[in-house]
Amino acid sequence: MAPPEAAPAAVRHVTVGAGESGQRIDNFLLRELKGVPRSHVYRLLRRGEVRINGRRAKPEQRLEDGDEVRLPPVRVAVPETPGRVPDALRAEVRAAVIHEDDRILALDKPSGLAVHGGSGLSFGAIEVLRADRPDSELELVHRLDRDTSGVLLVAKDRGSLRILHALLRDGAVEKTYLALLKGRWVLGRKRIDAPLKTNLRQGGERMVKVDVAGKDAASTFKPSRSFGARATLAEIEIHTGRTHQIRVHAAFAGHPIAGDDKYGDREFNALMRELGLRRMFLHAHCLAFTWPDTGRKCRITAPLPADLRAVVESLGKGKGG
Repeated sequence: MAPPEAAPAAVRHVTVGAGESGQRIDNFLLRELKGVPRSHVYRLLRRGEVRINGRRAKPEQRLEDGDEVRLPPVRVAVPETPGRVPDALRAEVRAAVIHEDDRILALDKPSGLAVHGGSGLSFGAIEVLRADRPDSELELVHRLDRDTSGVLLVAKDRGSLRILHALLRDGAVEKTYLALLKGRWVLGRKRIDAPLKTNLRQGGERMVKVDVAGKDAASTFKPSRSFGARATLAEIEIHTGRTHQIRVHAAFAGHPIAGDDKYGDREFNALMRELGLRRMFLHAHCLAFTWPDTGRKCRITAPLPADLRAVVESLGKGKGG
């Protein structure tokens, strides 16, 4: 049975405050239109029903202090009473906190934990944190795929979030990942500049491909350890933050990521499963930046988790060859 719906609201005009300045319009709408599915929010943007200062809004457009946003009338599903966060999930997220100060906290996000709820998931990392800290104002600074482990940054106030988003836009945040790639990487330290375009397949599945009509995307690959002709452990620094960027760039270079069911190599994935790999071998290893207002440097690292270390150790012993 479909969830009950409230009567459609009237058109609203919301003035952006200093706390929302720098925020993307899509994220702003998701906060303002509570109960409206994410897919419907993007449909409103595509149809031009959302306007900023009288002009049609674009999904990636960022707001400025004083902007006037026109919110169209929408039917909002009556929210169900949220369930209680399971104790085990609460404990898992608490144990994943690897850094906290007065402005941010960082998780070493486990693989399998979504960063936010939706698509059938009641709770993601951010919902668990908010339930655990009901008096805190917590916002995701960036996102990781559910299957990807590693450093996930959360801002503790709107001002810090705005600064961090500006640093990300300006490429002033160093983001380094570790990935196991198919085959022997012989390109040395290699920067891949290949624009990416996202397509929605039937059913809403997102597929990203290299396309001259896509958005600029750049990643630098650096081999860290070679396992003969079988695989290469590599460090990847991303200079842009496109959807599935590392995964698509790795496949584009002819060295797809181990365990990647969407862009990877079936035979290679089967070989890695024999070594115990049960998910995609992609880990957000390090995130570093400097606060522009204080000059304080921040560097957060998360070591390779045990399940991925075990695969590396097996490769090092010559297994799976």
